[in-house]
Amino acid sequence: MEFDFAELEPQSRYRLLTNFVGPRPIALVTTRSPAGHNNAAPMSFFNVFSHDPPIVILGIQPRLSGEEKDTVANIRRTQEFSINMVDMAIAQHMLVCGLGFDSEVDELNMAGLTAAPCRKIDAAYAEESPCVFECRVERLIDYPRRTLVLGEVVHMHVRRNCLDADGHYVDPENYQPIARLHADNYIVSDRQFVLKAPPIADFLKPQDKD
Repeated sequence: MEFDFAELEPQSRYRLLTNFVGPRPIALVTTRSPAGHNNAAPMSFFNVFSHDPPIVILGIQPRLSGEEKDTVANIRRTQEFSINMVDMAIAQHMLVCGLGFDSEVDELNMAGLTAAPCRKIDAAYAEESPCVFECRVERLIDYPRRTLVLGEVVHMHVRRNCLDADGHYVDPENYQPIARLHADNYIVSDRQFVLKAPPIADFLKPQDKD
């Protein structure tokens, strides 16, 4: 089948893109409301795009009414946010945060998560999250139905058992984030395997090896 995106309506483009580009990691984004409450919302249009500078990107669409979501409004105002990675232990809590409460409802509290103050930004994070990125806005890119948020990571919180003994690499037995596939389908990274490329010399002709 062939799909000309110039001819497709937005919902069909969304369905195709999210069905085939996955799994997409879940970012439980926490921000500060105008009244000082904790706002938390899950986003699956999320990934890391650079380490130097350390940049993560969120893609956040408005509400069906066209009104900006609280997360974007808070990010515009404060220029700060944190990203809480989600594992199975807090998967249901994450879903509660996405239920669409009123702006001044503390979603972390509503979901039964423990709010802890960030180190370098004015926001809270969920203590139960295995890994948290504190971010400051690098830039915002606005489209009619999507805002791209580029955030520079300024601090990380990592649960100690999620790292190996040297503190350099993830321990896959303890860090198993979940990711979204499509609709209500998710996947957990509990089955990992090593895949190494063969030596390039195996593919070179004898004269190319000289």
